[in-house]
Amino acid sequence: MATPRRIFDIENAETADSLGTTAYQLLTAIVVPRPIAWISTVSSDGVGNLAPHSFFTVSCANPAIVQFTSVGRKDTLRNIEQTGEFTISLAPEHLLDQVNDSSAPYDADVDEAQALAIAMEPSEKVAPPRVAASPASIECRLHSVVELGDSWLVLGTVCAITVHESALDGTHPRFDALQPLSRLGRNEWGRPPTVIAVDRPQAPPEGD
Repeated sequence: MATPRRIFDIENAETADSLGTTAYQLLTAIVVPRPIAWISTVSSDGVGNLAPHSFFTVSCANPAIVQFTSVGRKDTLRNIEQTGEFTISLAPEHLLDQVNDSSAPYDADVDEAQALAIAMEPSEKVAPPRVAASPASIECRLHSVVELGDSWLVLGTVCAITVHESALDGTHPRFDALQPLSRLGRNEWGRPPTVIAVDRPQAPPEGD
């Protein structure tokens, strides 16, 4: 017997009240866990900005391109449009409070890293600095911005990646050393999960 399912008709719902929720609330609870891009930018006036974004992933392998989505026009997006550069610092578990605090709605003339006493250090190739205590960073130059309804998809061409030496096994970043946080639904966060290694099959499985 099939398990009963509730259907949320996103396409035909006239209001959130008619659904009892929103597509955003459903998607952020289902598309999980989401890695966090802790993005550093600098405005054209030289004011730093540091904010977490959880709509984040790799877009292209070659050339290396990553993407994040700004829901609404936020300081991060405006700064990137002005300067064409941004740095993503991995958000590790031990910095949960700082990551969360940097999501507060600070004014555009306030540097979150300074306000929250988050130590930053120079990046290798772009002006926005990286979080010093983050074990890995991705430096990007703006590829393109795509407007999608109430959100903006930002694609960045990767120009440098840095990883703490202590977090590497040869050239491979170790998950147990990175300890990445993730976002779930509501006010829920994910801690680093258990890792298993499973090799991809080189051919379709043979039948019995």
